[in-house]
Amino acid sequence: MKYLPLNSALFVQNRERFTARMKKNSIAIFVSNDEVPVNGDAIYPFKQNSDLFWLSGITQEDSMVVLFPDNPDPKYREVLVLVRPNELKEKWDGKRLRVKEAQDTSGIKTIVWLDSIDGLLQPWIHLADTIYLDTNENDRKANLVRSRDYRFVDEMQARYPLHQYERAARIMKDLRGIKTALEVEVLQKAIDITEATFRRLLKFIKPGVMEYEIEAEIFHSFLSQRATGPAYGSIIASGDRARTLHYVSNSEECKDGELILMDFGAEYGGYNADLTRTVPVNGKFTRRQRTVYNACLHLHDYAKSLLKPGISIIDYTDKVGEEATQQFLKIGLLKKTDVKNEDPENRAYRKYLYHGISHHLGVDVHDLGTRTEPIKAGMVFTVEPGIYIEEEQMGIRIENNIWITKNGNKDLFKNIPITADEIEALMKK
Repeated sequence: MKYLPLNSALFVQNRERFTARMKKNSIAIFVSNDEVPVNGDAIYPFKQNSDLFWLSGITQEDSMVVLFPDNPDPKYREVLVLVRPNELKEKWDGKRLRVKEAQDTSGIKTIVWLDSIDGLLQPWIHLADTIYLDTNENDRKANLVRSRDYRFVDEMQARYPLHQYERAARIMKDLRGIKTALEVEVLQKAIDITEATFRRLLKFIKPGVMEYEIEAEIFHSFLSQRATGPAYGSIIASGDRARTLHYVSNSEECKDGELILMDFGAEYGGYNADLTRTVPVNGKFTRRQRTVYNACLHLHDYAKSLLKPGISIIDYTDKVGEEATQQFLKIGLLKKTDVKNEDPENRAYRKYLYHGISHHLGVDVHDLGTRTEPIKAGMVFTVEPGIYIEEEQMGIRIENNIWITKNGNKDLFKNIPITADEIEALMKK
């Protein structure tokens, strides 16, 4: 890993939060992701199962976490399973974790090698009444491939058909949605790396630069600051391409007079930042660009003011939609007749703002968390309204990351330039 060692107390605390929600005399088993083939003999870079990482901090393939709080033998109430280091494999693929390293990372004292877990796991299962198994229940999941976690469910239910089974994912959705101070500390590091990168870009962007050159600057800046890399595919969209929400080609020239929308964030210590800023390629907003930009910034600030414990995402989105309608009337995008005659299922403002305003953020960029229940203190959300105008070949989005606390919102991006004046001043330098 490129990042500095994290505080293992983060993962100890996460496991304590999970086991507190388990039924009496139950065991929970978490397995790592597959190593996925690309073509030929190549595989995709390995990405750990997010729940297993959240519980242990372990990023190595072929790992397991076993939690059995009522195990009669205290030694086996928390177990980390790792692949046994193999000299030949290490010559090809690099060093694998040793016991002390795994203990220091995870805070789990008992390490068991994968090739010996079967003989231990069976008697533990026989002692337990309930088995918690984990699957990917992210609402945005679109993968139809039967991944390792689902295959493991099949295997366990075939071997132990008379046990009670519970979905670990239901607990995980609640817990991972509420970030601890230790988690936010790591997230803030990813955000600080992203801030330094954005400030670097403001000095680099000018007419004639290519979108991919900006993407390269982002990647270089991230790695030089110990980030694992980008949290997701960076969106570098100049001119009309900014209206494409997931534009990742990043292949065109940035031209004088255009705005450039940049949506990027660093991954550090398994946690992800998610920033969007829209800046003028030549360093100076036109009057119209500034007008639309300020309308978007107004929506951004308004949305932040609404994010408080108790409000639902549905009500929050509706209120932002009402304010967007008023802003779009003010800047000439909508007419009163457009609003009067709008379809309630496809409101008039949706022509210019056609995506959600916020999503949970954490170990996953689109992190686990409720989309129907009221917002709770501890949640971290993006706030990212946009205005996309086909007639003017313009797209603007402004995004910060907000931690909801009992004492009010904490804008984790508060140090990152956001106003038109701030951006112009820094680009002029």
